[in-house]
Parts: sequence; structure tokens; C-alpha cells
Amino acid sequence: MKRIIIACLAALAAGAALAEPVTYAIDAGHTRVWWETRHFGTSTQRGRFDSVEGHIMIDRAAGSGEVSISIATGSVSSGVPALDAVLRGASFLASQEHPTAYFVTRQLHFDGDRLAELRGEFTLRGVSRPLALHTSRFGCRTDAELQREVCGGDFEAEILRSDFGSTFGLPFVGDKVRLMIAVEGVRL
Repeated sequence: MKRIIIACLAALAAGAALAEPVTYAIDAGHTRVWWETRHFGTSTQRGRFDSVEGHIMIDRAAGSGEVSISIATGSVSSGVPALDAVLRGASFLASQEHPTAYFVTRQLHFDGDRLAELRGEFTLRGVSRPLALHTSRFGCRTDAELQREVCGGDFEAEILRSDFGSTFGLPFVGDKVRLMIAVEGVRL
């Protein structure tokens, strides 16, 4: 009888371990935020932010979690240094006054085991607005070199820069900004 009780307790403990939240640190080497917007009604101007960090906590059993991502606005890179200086300026990102943009959420939506959407709050230039990041791809694997689980995916959203106080150049420089985020997190 004692062995049966011990076996039951061990099984319960193992089940509880599987249902516990798992935390991941964002892998800066495999995480990027890209942006694109229309330029004078003709072409699309694209760029990226090179400095992104944060953490992700997922509780798959509960279908919940939290995400916190910070983006260094001064790390904007369009491939044109003169344009990057303008983008960092007060008319666009205001990187001097607001060096970091944030996305935070505790609203993770799953479609079965697949993470389908993150609904949270995006803060840019000191202004916070609701933002939904839609998942186009998400998966996890065990990294042979790290001997740890790595999860990641591709997410997309669209913002209006005017909602965040950046109106310079409208309507010639587009108001709609498409964000594309590729993120990987390493299990802690």
C-alpha cells in the first residue's frame, strides 16, 4: 500500500511539473523587429531594430502566459545612416527622450497547442495603445547544442504612427507601419 501511495504522489508531482509555467529568455541573436511603411505613395521603406530583449512565460496547460519585450529605438537601421538619424529624431522615434519601446501582455490566445495571437499594450514615444500580434508561425524544439528547449515564431501587427504622436511627413510618409517580429526564446 505504501508503494502505491508513493507512486501516486510521484505521478501527481510529475503531472504538476508538466503543467507549470515555463519561462524563456529572448535570444537576441535570433530575434529581430522589422518595420515597413509607404514612402511618398510609391515604394515601401523598410528597416529593422537591432536591439531587442525580454522574456516569455507560457503555461501551456492553462493556455496562458506573459510576454515582455523591449526595443531600443536608437537601434533603428534602414541601411541609410542619414535616414536613421532622422528616424531617431523628435519627428519620428524620439529616441533621445524615449530610448525604449515596449510590448507587454498577459493575454496569450491558443488554437489547440498553437500560440495564435498575443493581445497586449505597445508603448512608443511614451504613448501606450492596445496591440494584437498575430502569429504566422510558432514552434518549439530541443536545441542539441544548448540541451534546452527553444521556442519561437513569427508575428505581425500594424500600427498608425500618428496614434503615438509621430505625424511628421503625413501623408507623404505613410501613417500605417507594419511590424514583423521574428523571436526565439531559450528555456531558463
